Amino acid sequence: MDAQINWTALWVFLFFFVLVTVLGFGASRWQRGTNSHEHLDEWGLGGRRFGTWITWFLVGGDFYTAYTVIAVPALVYAVGAYGFFALPYTILVYPIVFLIMPRLWTVAQKAGHVTAADVVYGKFKSRPLELAIAVTGVVATMPYIALQLVGMEVVIKALGLTGELPLAAAFIILALYTYSAGLRAPALIAFVKDLMIYIVVLVAIVLVPARLGGYGAVFTSASDAFAAKGGATGLFLQPQQFLPYATLALGSALAAFMYPHTLTGIFAAKSANTIRKNAVFLPAYTLLLGLIALLGYMAHAANLKVQTNNDVVPALFNALFPPWFAGFAFAAIAIGALVPAAVMSIGAANLFTRNFWKAYVNPQVTPAGEAKVAKLVSLVVKVGALVFILFLPTQFALDLQLLGGLWILQTFPSVVLGLFMNRFRSTALLCGWIVGLLGGSWLVFKDGIKPVHTFVIGGDPYSMYTGLLALIVNLIVAVIVQFIHDRVSPVKVTAPVGA
Repeated sequence: MDAQINWTALWVFLFFFVLVTVLGFGASRWQRGTNSHEHLDEWGLGGRRFGTWITWFLVGGDFYTAYTVIAVPALVYAVGAYGFFALPYTILVYPIVFLIMPRLWTVAQKAGHVTAADVVYGKFKSRPLELAIAVTGVVATMPYIALQLVGMEVVIKALGLTGELPLAAAFIILALYTYSAGLRAPALIAFVKDLMIYIVVLVAIVLVPARLGGYGAVFTSASDAFAAKGGATGLFLQPQQFLPYATLALGSALAAFMYPHTLTGIFAAKSANTIRKNAVFLPAYTLLLGLIALLGYMAHAANLKVQTNNDVVPALFNALFPPWFAGFAFAAIAIGALVPAAVMSIGAANLFTRNFWKAYVNPQVTPAGEAKVAKLVSLVVKVGALVFILFLPTQFALDLQLLGGLWILQTFPSVVLGLFMNRFRSTALLCGWIVGLLGGSWLVFKDGIKPVHTFVIGGDPYSMYTGLLALIVNLIVAVIVQFIHDRVSPVKVTAPVGA
């Protein structure tokens, strides 16, 4: 990409960045409660008063991130149809949200829980299991925040800016208004971010193919490029890709709403019915994601030459959009990094405050003290992510994000099973978590940091998502340990939590 600064695009970019900065600082007065910022519920969950539309924008804003806009087309550009696994994944996730999350919200609302680890402790009364869920959430979130910085870094480079100062300045501003306004800041900014992303994508799917000779030419160019590349690429999945594609989609769907940032959006809703309505409306983002993914094919038709696959979308916009609209598009992507990064840091801060600080350091901490600790931790988390991306290779962040998905998936049994059954005890779930996390991590490293593991049955190779494989082992271990425990000391079965 051209290292010359694109001044028109830069000024448009700065205008919208300043706009969301003003909104971020002004959000502290938006929907302000009587205990605003003096209670963790207010700072970290927006007072639990977000209605259907606010929740829709907030959850969509932190689920469909800047890195999504960069990475999904990059993967489609690199391998073709396999990169579309994100579509069935986001289709599968919403029935899961509809069935599970309203019940989880109800349990959290009744008991005043702020995090998934709170819910787990409330059910099982086990500090070790609570700590395991909390640590997993924080560790899995850190590389996720770093990847938002990667997305922002890519568009800053596309504007022609060099050095680390622009990225650092953007994240310092984010840290300050998140500290000031808490969850209200990303919730308010999400309105602007999602509107901008929709405009960019709808314009792109009309304008870009028109300039490249239509969709027929786009698919033909992509097909020719994959044929020349060879290997497991193409416009259609190859038979050996069916199982890994399906298991990657299913495992990702099960993991998606175990992350602290997505659960923070759920806990901030004002009612269980709000969550059900969102599960119905949120698939509109899946349509948007499918259109975004097509940009990967369009890049082949545009004959782009890029240093890395992550440069595909910015290079396409620079090549085919007028400078002012390229600046608008880059601003949309950058703002798309701010919203999830803010919610992620808040989710991690809530976990640290409730499940480490209050549990082990200061059990008598006041609501105001909780909010103060969470604010400070949110700053530390963002600074940590910034240091992470500035001083470590980007590939390291990608590798850790892969592991983070596997790790957070291992919390699914502890968080979800207690909502619907009372058979498992904390010891069984903790053993399952340990084996699933360690065993899955070992397989990932053994396979060279790849998301799928290949095993042979009857002489035939089969590949599946390592995270889902680890989850299956996790559940098997939990069942075995619980069976042994029941034989030694039978457990009295009572009603599930929240029943």
